[in-house]
Amino acid sequence: MKYYAGVDLGGTNIVAGIVDEEYKIISKAERKTNLPRLGEEICADIADLVKEAAKIACISLSDVVSIGIGTPGIANTDSGVIEYSCNLGFNDFYMAREIKKHIDMPVYIENDANAAAYGEFLAGSAKGANDAVCITLGTGVGGGIIINGRIYSGFNYAGAEVGHTVIDPSGPQCTCGRKGCFEVFSSATGLVRMTREAIKEHPDCIMAKMAENDGKVSARHSFNAMRMGCEIAKDVCDKYIKYLALGITNMINIFQPDVLCIGGGVCNEGDELLVPVKEIVSKEVYTRNSPKNTKIVIATLGNDAGIIGAAFLGLNKRL
Repeated sequence: MKYYAGVDLGGTNIVAGIVDEEYKIISKAERKTNLPRLGEEICADIADLVKEAAKIACISLSDVVSIGIGTPGIANTDSGVIEYSCNLGFNDFYMAREIKKHIDMPVYIENDANAAAYGEFLAGSAKGANDAVCITLGTGVGGGIIINGRIYSGFNYAGAEVGHTVIDPSGPQCTCGRKGCFEVFSSATGLVRMTREAIKEHPDCIMAKMAENDGKVSARHSFNAMRMGCEIAKDVCDKYIKYLALGITNMINIFQPDVLCIGGGVCNEGDELLVPVKEIVSKEVYTRNSPKNTKIVIATLGNDAGIIGAAFLGLNKRL
């Protein structure tokens, strides 16, 4: 049995996992990222976590084929350099080379959203597809694209930034500098913003009472209040679903993937999110009259997707 190390490097936590040939995570080790700090210190932690995960799995490091790391930002998959990551504060950081100072084995890096998409493609909701688009609804809208079984990242390794495609040019300002991005409307942050705006206009609605009880506005309040019969909440959810469906339709029209999977905490709403999204997309998508259309599904691997996808980045490079 061969084993692979996959690392999910985030702004809050670093998680390393040992993954077997059947894409099963057999052990994990985790610690805080503790930003801001030097990249060299983070790489030392990554190496320690890989060793710790191997120890927990009761295997030797010599049984591990390679290390793959999913990282925020622009990751040059050929040179092993993180060219830019605003989350980590890196510019032209030679991550692969630095990791090899601690563990002498092949090291691969990739954007974290791309790694998560690859995980879903190998072992999750996009398994069996040839082409897939994976969208994550979190603080922003992350994206990963698989074409002919390989991660697509563009000539400059910055591809698949689906969250920064514009849905409404007169919409709110996005952190990227544009207005009305997909991310502004369809991220969990966007749902919170729309919920907060509705509460301000309707301070006596059920959502407002929920927020007051919780001490903050949450992305869950709109859907929870809608289920309790709040019409204001229903308007927020309808608006959110409409924009999400528009963004998804755009992705399908461009890539025509076998599967488009949606991940992130908002997807916990299940059919109350997915069913109306599918209904809108079916009417809007260019191929609506075709007998073959993209299957829209909820991602199944959760936080494990990034670890599994990262672990097999070497496979992606060899294809």
